[in-house]
Amino acid sequence: MQYLTIALTKGRLASQTMELFERAGYYCEELKDKKSRRLVFTNEEQKLRFFLSKGPDVPTYVEYGAADIGITGADIIMEEQRRCHEVLDLGFGKCRMCVCGPGEARALLQHHEMIRVASKYPNIARDYFYNRKHQTVDIIKLNGSVELGPIVELADVIVDIVETGSTLQANRLQVLEEVCRISARMIVNPVSMQMKTERVREMIDRLRDCLTE
Repeated sequence: MQYLTIALTKGRLASQTMELFERAGYYCEELKDKKSRRLVFTNEEQKLRFFLSKGPDVPTYVEYGAADIGITGADIIMEEQRRCHEVLDLGFGKCRMCVCGPGEARALLQHHEMIRVASKYPNIARDYFYNRKHQTVDIIKLNGSVELGPIVELADVIVDIVETGSTLQANRLQVLEEVCRISARMIVNPVSMQMKTERVREMIDRLRDCLTE
């Protein structure tokens, strides 16, 4: 039996994912060793192989077949636009993708004015403004604290993930529009879906059963 390789997003998402996997009957004791320097973890009995990755890299590993399955946020999947099948909403890691800025920027959005938008997610921002709002904008990609954009007048608004909203409030910004809801998703390599159909389908079904309990 071939290994089923799963790419996990480092951090809290990996922990939540493994909790769900264990409920579904999939285990990897090696992953529980926090002091381990290993990069790949295996369960020889179940022929499972896991590795930890930064979120934006997970869809890349899945698209190119280095991983059969990946677990990452919907924001990453939308932004990276990789060729893979999204098969399951895992229901945790929930947050919102929003357009945020100072209160006075609300009028710029309502009147479809030409504005500058700062974001770590230029593809999501572009799709939202161009295809859904039909508003022409200048999108500026930032990698750090995008909240700085409106504060230092680099941008009129930002597109970013909002969890509690405390960072926005601390910087006198607010949610102006909601782009979409975000949660952890399971993605599958298209070739793996065909070549390892039985094992992949079984895993999807067992995880889905746990989510509906």
